[in-house]
Amino acid sequence: MISNRELFLQNTAQTSTSPRLFEIERAEGVYLFGPNGERYMDLVSGFNVSNIGHRHPKVLQAIQAQLDKYLHVTVYGEFVQAPQVQLATELLAVLPASFESVYFTNSGAESVEGSMKIAKKFTGRKQLIAAEKAYHGSTQGALSLIGNEAYREAYAPLLPEIDFIRFNDIASLDHISTATAAVIIEAIQGEAGVRVPDRTFMQALRKKCDETGALLIFDEIQTGFGRTGKMFAFEHFDIVPDILMLAKGIGGGMPLGAFVASKAIMDVIKDNPMLGHITTFGGHPVSCAAARASLSVIQEEELLAQVPEKAAHFRQLLNHPKIQEIRGLGLMMCLQLQNFDQVYAVSSYCAEKGVMIDWYLHCETALRVAPPLTISLSEIEEACKIIREGIEKFC
Repeated sequence: MISNRELFLQNTAQTSTSPRLFEIERAEGVYLFGPNGERYMDLVSGFNVSNIGHRHPKVLQAIQAQLDKYLHVTVYGEFVQAPQVQLATELLAVLPASFESVYFTNSGAESVEGSMKIAKKFTGRKQLIAAEKAYHGSTQGALSLIGNEAYREAYAPLLPEIDFIRFNDIASLDHISTATAAVIIEAIQGEAGVRVPDRTFMQALRKKCDETGALLIFDEIQTGFGRTGKMFAFEHFDIVPDILMLAKGIGGGMPLGAFVASKAIMDVIKDNPMLGHITTFGGHPVSCAAARASLSVIQEEELLAQVPEKAAHFRQLLNHPKIQEIRGLGLMMCLQLQNFDQVYAVSSYCAEKGVMIDWYLHCETALRVAPPLTISLSEIEEACKIIREGIEKFC
């Protein structure tokens, strides 16, 4: 009998020449389980998706309740569907008042695509600016913003009139001008190895956008929904973007994304042409029901308040001379090692011992640590013990 692993390699599209090939049969809380009794503590959270852990009971209950009503009924934006309406209302309630309208998508990349479109139409400008080492998704538009030439050139030509600033470099903000429709930037650079910007840089960026009339678009696809200890990472910098892009942690494990803006900005898709941005499955009612439950869990279980203590516990236990640096904010951290060989060896060792960690697209010399916000202090201690063993053995 052909195994699932063999069928995976034979019949599903491969995104690399060396997939990790762990077979997962079920997941619960902070754990992933294999078909032969394997148990892995998930310190990646499905790449910042499972902020409240896997299969939270309240999310499952919300999904089941919606399954008993309806699944997909029509393309997004035509029928009044309670899960979408209620989620948008609850999402706006935890955002600054300048955010007035939510457009639901299927994914982060779709949120990026929609944001790029409304920024250009609202401003009447064509230039978009992103940051070096940025990652915003793999669709053609989002890929145009990737701050790594090696990833862009393989799929050229991409979108024209894209320029780049240097993350956390105030001098490079001179690239922003009255020709700029928008600056699209991660609140914290994720795939660059968790680069946290200075507050002064973010405030200077906001000021430069205000002076030139460019919109400021924050990518909070990885950082949103409590990952950094606040509901959204922009709150750390005392600024508010014009457009906010969301996905990953929004759906409680279900596929969902969104971009959020003022009514004035969002309304540009309503006419000239009508249906200026459409999606069939965006804001799927089951995903929206799950997202409402997930947001409720974050609030009711007071997960934001727990993040600083848990992050400090990780940092204390991983204070090791062979770890060059621990970067991050809240429960979005990376462990800087010397080279990829060390990263690969340590992550493989940890997986063998039941702790799942990973690395970064633009920073293969660092280990990714981004557990569910629900992880306990004792589970942190168990995970850090294994990580330290791997560090001592291979670094």
